[in-house]
Amino acid sequence: MADDPQPEKIWDEYDWERFLQQQDRKTERYMELLEKYIDHPDRDQIIAREMGWTHLLNEDGERWAEEVEEMFEEEMNDLASDDDDEEEEAEAEEEEDYEVHPLYQAAFALTVWLDQLFDEREDLQNHPAAVKLSTQAAICSAKLAAALSDDDIDEIGMTIAYLKRALKAITTAMDAALHLRRDVPLGEERYGVLNQRLFQIRDAIIDLMGAYRAEFRRRYGTF
Repeated sequence: MADDPQPEKIWDEYDWERFLQQQDRKTERYMELLEKYIDHPDRDQIIAREMGWTHLLNEDGERWAEEVEEMFEEEMNDLASDDDDEEEEAEAEEEEDYEVHPLYQAAFALTVWLDQLFDEREDLQNHPAAVKLSTQAAICSAKLAAALSDDDIDEIGMTIAYLKRALKAITTAMDAALHLRRDVPLGEERYGVLNQRLFQIRDAIIDLMGAYRAEFRRRYGTF
């Protein structure tokens, strides 16, 4: 009698975190190689070999690369020649803006607020703490976009893993804001607004993580 098929393992947040860390390392390695060999005539072959992408080194890989390049060129031509589609897509994006999660809206609004502040104050543009604050706020916004993009929440573990990364980013941003306050006089009102935004986002992420963890336990009985 054949063995009963084993149920597919449900990934929790820790499984997804390990996977995302692996992807981060691969991305970092790829960017290092790209920067090193950017002007080399055999750049793609060298990078494929260094990354272990042996399937891109044979004839099938070369054909695949050519097909991708042709598809890219066709897509660029379509974008350049079809203004009506661009306008329709812009209108669709505006409609979708009303449907995004309020937590993501808050994080994105923080990045806009910081950009406006830095435009007003040139002394902030190269300040290490200010750069760190702006960068981590943008990372938080990006991680929240990844976490909250799935309305059906099919992969709760992945959602929580991205929320944890967003939490790390916003916490780092809070630390950068503290250092910035020690170095640069911006006024208590502005720092008050900044702290309020940072704490609201952090607290909302923590609350949402708790809700998703409870849902994970409800669905699968374990964590």
